[in-house]
Amino acid sequence: MGTSTTHWMRRPTLSDCNSAATVNSGAVTVEAVFRREYGRCLATLIRFLGDIDAAEEAVQEAFTVALARWPSDGQPPNPGAWIVTTARNRAIDRLRRESVRDERHAQAHHLYGAAAQAAGDNALAPEEETVPDDRLRLIFTCCHPALNQPAQVALTLRLLGGLETPEIARAFLVPEATMAQRIVRAKRKIRNTRVPYRVPAEAELPARLKPVLAVVYLIFNEGYAATADSLMRLDLCAEAIRLARVLASLMPDEPEAQGLLALLLLLHARNAARVTADGALVRLADQNRRLWDRSLTAEGQAIVRACVQRGRPGPYQIQAAINAVHSVAPGFESTDWHAILTLYDQLYALTPTPVVALNRAVALAEVRGPAAGLAAADALRSSGLDSYYLFHATRADLLRRLGRSTEAASAYATARTLTANPVEQAFLDAQRASLSRPDPAEREHKVAAAMDRLSARESAPPAQPEA
Repeated sequence: MGTSTTHWMRRPTLSDCNSAATVNSGAVTVEAVFRREYGRCLATLIRFLGDIDAAEEAVQEAFTVALARWPSDGQPPNPGAWIVTTARNRAIDRLRRESVRDERHAQAHHLYGAAAQAAGDNALAPEEETVPDDRLRLIFTCCHPALNQPAQVALTLRLLGGLETPEIARAFLVPEATMAQRIVRAKRKIRNTRVPYRVPAEAELPARLKPVLAVVYLIFNEGYAATADSLMRLDLCAEAIRLARVLASLMPDEPEAQGLLALLLLLHARNAARVTADGALVRLADQNRRLWDRSLTAEGQAIVRACVQRGRPGPYQIQAAINAVHSVAPGFESTDWHAILTLYDQLYALTPTPVVALNRAVALAEVRGPAAGLAAADALRSSGLDSYYLFHATRADLLRRLGRSTEAASAYATARTLTANPVEQAFLDAQRASLSRPDPAEREHKVAAAMDRLSARESAPPAQPEA
């Protein structure tokens, strides 16, 4: 029941489930359920079957059946449960058909008994009560110490986070092919080393917290700034916040779990202000802060205050604190950028990554001017950010503020080639086009500079006649 390498290179789509299916009105409904329920259904099937390949295949088969039946029969009241039940039954039937050995037949018989008990037996085994959420339980399981952390996070995002390989590659700033191979190797190691599909004991949870937090954060990040299509995928944002809440309640004494929840709440609070009515991107500096969700903001700020009182700072807490500073400012111009720069200094001391350094350069530009920010950004050219569109977009903005329009236009053009999101592309196009319309302040600056040069020439001593 193996799965091909190409299957592991990306998350399956409905076209994988039934490439020959005719598109109809029901397919739209199935697609919506697929996007919303795939990861959750797969998590349940992996726990039930103990096999990644078998679980993926069974879930895909279930969606194939849904694509054929739902348009005529109607969508069931609980689509996710329908998919899980159908996938489980298909997996059992497949095992029975392939029962060429007693071991396989016994496995099918065991699963059939488990399936018969599932509806009437909702009690969890003692070890399963440790993590009271099926999807989060599987995230902890995938983040096994046998895998290195990048492999843990990549595999979990691929299986359970609802992210495709290009989206995961973007999060790690590596080529898609590199990420695909990383996922293949992680899967192979799980199989070869027989990593158990079990819930870690309570004492083991803190050791696995770091990659689990990274998974939840990156799920949210893809929702907050999607790789393609619309600017945001609110379903991913909502799921990440749900998982973060479960984590925070599960581990109330872990300040980084609290910090992650605060960070996601403060970022999610801005969503209504991040796009215009026609879907165009709105920068933080231009957002109408009255549209920010006050309830989410207040909750995030309260968690940040509690984290500060604990006195055990970590990367997610510091990022949450940075966004809390933004949230208390009534407008962009009144933001306490000195506090934000100090917080970025602390964050960089804990996680000295190029992306953190780039964000620090933005804060530095607000404190010491765009020239200082540009110098800090340019110092990162050799740090692996050349394929990161926000690196070039940041440089473009700083160059624009310095009046270096030709260089800014080039940087905007480079940034545009590095993002597949049409909303971000349209924003970069608009920014580049605005360079051809002289900014009044920039025009005034150029006039003043010309007058200074003229004044300097008039005050210079006359040239001496040649001897």
